[in-house]
Amino acid sequence: MSEHMIPDASKISTTWQKSSASGGDGNCVEFAAQENGVAIRHSKAPNGPALLFTHSEIAAMLAGAKAGEFDHLTQG
Repeated sequence: MSEHMIPDASKISTTWQKSSASGGDGNCVEFAAQENGVAIRHSKAPNGPALLFTHSEIAAMLAGAKAGEFDHLTQG
């Protein structure tokens, strides 16, 4: 197992959180606080893999999202 992935996200003893802007269709990304960072999984696959990111990686991604750097990825 990679230190950056958990094969079965349901094995993480935590509370998962998704954006209040997510639709009701279950097609969401969920986040969970971890001791050394943040785990991310797809809500439609709660038993699927979770990727682990450091706090600084998440901070950089959120700063880019707030600045609109990823807006082009929502069109399609």
